[in-house]
Amino acid sequence: MSPSDPKPRRRLRENLSLVRLMPNLVTIMGLCAGLSAIRFTLDGRFEVAAALIIFAALLDAVDGMVARSLNAASDFGAELDSLADFVNFGVAPGVLVFGYALQADFAGPGWIFVLVFAVCTCLRLARFNTTRDAPKPTGRQHFTGVPAPAGAILGMFPVFLGLAGVLSVVNAPLAVALWLAAVGILMVSTLPTPSIKGLRIARDKAVWVLIGAAFVVGLGITRFWLLMVLVCAAYMVMIVAVAALHRRAP
Repeated sequence: MSPSDPKPRRRLRENLSLVRLMPNLVTIMGLCAGLSAIRFTLDGRFEVAAALIIFAALLDAVDGMVARSLNAASDFGAELDSLADFVNFGVAPGVLVFGYALQADFAGPGWIFVLVFAVCTCLRLARFNTTRDAPKPTGRQHFTGVPAPAGAILGMFPVFLGLAGVLSVVNAPLAVALWLAAVGILMVSTLPTPSIKGLRIARDKAVWVLIGAAFVVGLGITRFWLLMVLVCAAYMVMIVAVAALHRRAP
């Protein structure tokens, strides 16, 4: 092949095209949101920090859909996504919970629990990376352990309680720290947890789903942090329900 052959250059341009870079750009946007959440936590602006982590979780779902729709999935994108997930869902939520509820009178012991949460997130992502190409299990689809984005949302549950005015967690730092560690352990556990792909909605129940969606949107507009409290509570109930279903299965 001669040095002037245009085919290698054409392939390089295709690999670097904006369309193929779109999923990675979405991932980097999510990483910027997670890093910014740490910055706003340090400034004491906890509502903004929590909102940015939730935004990063939404972008984490979007980048995969974009990659599949554009046929732009790559090993580089998968590794970038995993590194961003550790910052967004391991480091940022831990720092937020620490700054919101543990920093005042429980800083020393509290930081140990934050480290446990972050390390469990890292282990969760490492396990996911090594099993990414494994054959999909047959039967009812589910996750093994709580996924990192869901773990981040659950880890921030005490913060949501405080921001919604439901319960002040500042005076119960030990309970908050134990909760954070428990969520970390759930992420690295082998417990079957809910998967959206595993949910099936009957046609006659679709109208109730639409009504529920309208309620969620309305509550999100008027009482967003209360909505996040209810989302966390509903997800915890679903974890118990999915675990019970799999335990009954032959």
